[in-house]
Amino acid sequence: MSTVALYTLGCKLNFSESSSIGRMFKEDGHSIAPFESGADIYVINTCSVTENADKKCRRTVKDVLKLNPNAFICIIGCYAQLKPEEIAEIPGVDAVLGASEKFKILELIKDFKKNDQAEVLAQDVKKATEFSNAYSINDRTRTFLKVQDGCNYNCSFCTIPLARGKSRSDTIANIVKSAKEIALTDVKEVVLTGVNIGDFGIIDGRRQERFIDLLTELDQIEGISRFRISSIEPNLLSNEVIDFVAQSKRFVPHFHMPLQSGNDEMLTSMRRRYNRDLYTERINHIKKIMPDCCIGVDVIVGYPGETEKHFLDTYNYLNEAPVSYLHVFTYSERDNTHAISLDGVVPTKERADRSKMLRSLSEKKKRQFYNENIGRTDVVLFENNKEQNTIEGFTRNYVKVHTTYDQTLVNKEIKVTIEDISPETVANILIEQEA
Repeated sequence: MSTVALYTLGCKLNFSESSSIGRMFKEDGHSIAPFESGADIYVINTCSVTENADKKCRRTVKDVLKLNPNAFICIIGCYAQLKPEEIAEIPGVDAVLGASEKFKILELIKDFKKNDQAEVLAQDVKKATEFSNAYSINDRTRTFLKVQDGCNYNCSFCTIPLARGKSRSDTIANIVKSAKEIALTDVKEVVLTGVNIGDFGIIDGRRQERFIDLLTELDQIEGISRFRISSIEPNLLSNEVIDFVAQSKRFVPHFHMPLQSGNDEMLTSMRRRYNRDLYTERINHIKKIMPDCCIGVDVIVGYPGETEKHFLDTYNYLNEAPVSYLHVFTYSERDNTHAISLDGVVPTKERADRSKMLRSLSEKKKRQFYNENIGRTDVVLFENNKEQNTIEGFTRNYVKVHTTYDQTLVNKEIKVTIEDISPETVANILIEQEA
């Protein structure tokens, strides 16, 4: 059988799906190989959130051809669904699979022989109605468990509904089954992931289950120390969910909640389903019952119509808000979105300047949050990433720590006290005992 290498661009959801597709190949008798090995088959799982992601796909294809000019190259993922014909023109690509085809790769491609012309197997995204179970298992410390896919929202800047289709979920029973399988491995932490995870519960086209009920069931699973919720919309992060996490045995005090703009006029133009007051209400409730909770924020700069005043509204709001770090996205024009037709295009240099300001603010907020944790005792899960004779890990509330490298600490939960913060915004610790 052939050797197969998988390469993933983009989000945690893509990582979970790539891992599951890799297991499908392995079960079919193929062997999984590193990217650099010059494998017989390459599956590249793409993102298309920004224009840069599309360029990364093209560069990755070139890198594969340098490793093995005869490799069969298959492109899957969001870019593959949005622009299959464009990808088919990239030299060296042999197959392009859309959203409803990627998990049928072994059925649809029989011999994996190179083609003179790329085969396009991508239906209309409306055909992507099935939920495909997926979770990553490449890292012994944590796994990404897919619980939801697609999105029914229509944010003006986003192509994800066009790339992944309507919102749909796995059942609680199936997710619990996957979590119990993961619990039999060395994995200590499970990150719940999806496109719009708070919209969990739509099965066969209608809402049948609730996100809070999923969390309650997962909280009972033995063998997994930590569950972490990935990005969740502020209008879907209910007080019921926040209150549950505050008293949970396994769900950690960490939320990542997109804001996108701190100005209500911009939020309306973006077609977001909340205003700034609701966002403030959510973060204040989190901090009231979980003062040590980490809150991450997505924010977009340079969206069409964003004036200097709009941007400063966002900057000043985030500067004052009790949030812990920012993921800053520079707006980029995407085909077939409403935003691309809007007036008030922000010059590229202005977008870059605003991004730089918010990234500096993110460093400030992160250091402030870390400093607030000095003197706290918490539990760290150490990871196997040795660098300059140090080992790193994260507390339950997502403070990154490091200490002198010790192989016996890998994938162990250790009680530590945070002593101070390094110039690189990593916490120095005093190890107390194994948790």
